[in-house]
Amino acid sequence: KSAAEAARKQAAKDAVAKQQAAEKAEKAEKAEAAAKKAADKKEREEAAENKASRSSGRDAGSFAPQSSYSVSQVQAMARQMVPAGQFQCFSNIVNHESTWNYKATNASSGAYGLVQALPASKMASAGADWRTNPATQIKWGLNYMNDRYGSPCGAWDFWQANNWY
Repeated sequence: KSAAEAARKQAAKDAVAKQQAAEKAEKAEKAEAAAKKAADKKEREEAAENKASRSSGRDAGSFAPQSSYSVSQVQAMARQMVPAGQFQCFSNIVNHESTWNYKATNASSGAYGLVQALPASKMASAGADWRTNPATQIKWGLNYMNDRYGSPCGAWDFWQANNWY
């Protein structure tokens, strides 16, 4: 009787342990699924935010060409082209690189324009008028910052650490 009772008690303990293990595994599975769902949601939100930071208001071609531009006109163009949440970072870089002079030329390197593209001719990918049109330079600079650093603020973070970007 005692051996049978001991076996029954052991079987009951084993059944309880098995049930607890199954419940623990189910909990872990649910937690993992919830974590994956949260990570997927965060990834989608970051992708949407990144897309929003990359999309710009006006395109470079929507500004009428002029023979020259004041700093305030160039800044106004940038405010319309650069996403609002990224403008200050973009502005910080341009302030340091060219003080908003779209004809700024680095005598030693040949870097040119608002964002000091090197070689300057790279900006031709944004428009043939890159030498004289600040909107074309803004377009190229914004694309460069987005492609290389994820955003103007990513570029500004790098600039602060290295004094170049």
